[in-house]
Amino acid sequence: MTFGPIFLIALGGLAMLGVTTSAVYSLMVAVAVVQFRRRAAGEKKRAVIHDFQPPVSVLKPVHGDEPDLERNLASFFEQDYPHYEILFCARHSEDAGLEAARRVAARFPQVKSRMIVCGEPPWPNARTFSLEVMRQEALYPILVTSDSDVHVEPDYLASVVGPLSNPKVGMVTCLYRGVAQRGLWAQLEALGMSVEMTSGVLVANMLEGMKFALGPSMTIRQSTVEKIGGFQKVAEYYADDFVLGNWTAKAGETVVLSSHIIEHHVLNARFKSTMAHQQDWATSTRFSRPWGHLGEVLTYAVPYGLLGLAALVAGAVVDDKASMRKAWLYPVRDLMGFCFWIRSYLGSSHLRYRGDPYELLPQGKLRKLTENSAETAPARSAS
Repeated sequence: MTFGPIFLIALGGLAMLGVTTSAVYSLMVAVAVVQFRRRAAGEKKRAVIHDFQPPVSVLKPVHGDEPDLERNLASFFEQDYPHYEILFCARHSEDAGLEAARRVAARFPQVKSRMIVCGEPPWPNARTFSLEVMRQEALYPILVTSDSDVHVEPDYLASVVGPLSNPKVGMVTCLYRGVAQRGLWAQLEALGMSVEMTSGVLVANMLEGMKFALGPSMTIRQSTVEKIGGFQKVAEYYADDFVLGNWTAKAGETVVLSSHIIEHHVLNARFKSTMAHQQDWATSTRFSRPWGHLGEVLTYAVPYGLLGLAALVAGAVVDDKASMRKAWLYPVRDLMGFCFWIRSYLGSSHLRYRGDPYELLPQGKLRKLTENSAETAPARSAS
């Protein structure tokens, strides 16, 4: 047998393996969706808006202006929750994001809010520095951290705080649906949030429980943060949310995946910035979860049977009607995900986070670069 036929047989076998493993994965996702929906329906039927509603501190790092920023921030002032405060933190007092927070706060004088200026971050991950500064200023023992590009419903706080009535629960995190106001590339990124991200989280939760957290929404006790050494302990990592949840689980405390769904708005609308953002996350996953990331290749395929998967996850879990209407795009999104996976092994480990240049190190740690040393890095922008 010549090399040509052997190569073709091997390629055909690889294709069959990929179709088989992706089909098995799709079945696992379907089972995980059913389980999640049953739990959510059970909580709704039992009217699980917990009586456990202690005062909480909401921590909101902001950095510059963003689309729909004031609308997103306002949703946190409109909570059906008895006692809470909102802390905003930016590097500079004239930061556009902090100015937007001041304008929104002025419309809701009944909600206690504070504006904090932290200066230039001395830690590699600027977001964790903001969180630590706000944590030190927070009045209450339960913290709710959320990104500036998140929009929530009025029952959000009640939903994410309630599970902490169980003393074994140390953290609560949320699934999210991606929201894109304009642009094909932004819509594809949002579709990945609603379907690809949600699928992976649901399967992981089904197989081993939550061993990580999702950064757009994390509810955690002050005592839990202190147990792992404060936010400074995760400041070296790009995926600080993953590490924080992972260390919480390793500390013997339960991480709960809430049935409450939030909105995560896509900030990047242009092709270059959208592709760079997604590639940065794929590369960071390779460093922070090397074996899990390697196994992701078995989940990619572009058969049109994935249309049903996209409709199932986007419609049945995160209630993303926009993604359901665009389900025909999911084969494109799936192919993009595979390309990001390939490039995560072949591309540079340099990226930009909030405009600053960094290099990814083993285990997903960050090393801040000077502009001169970053000249060879791709022009990327991570939000």
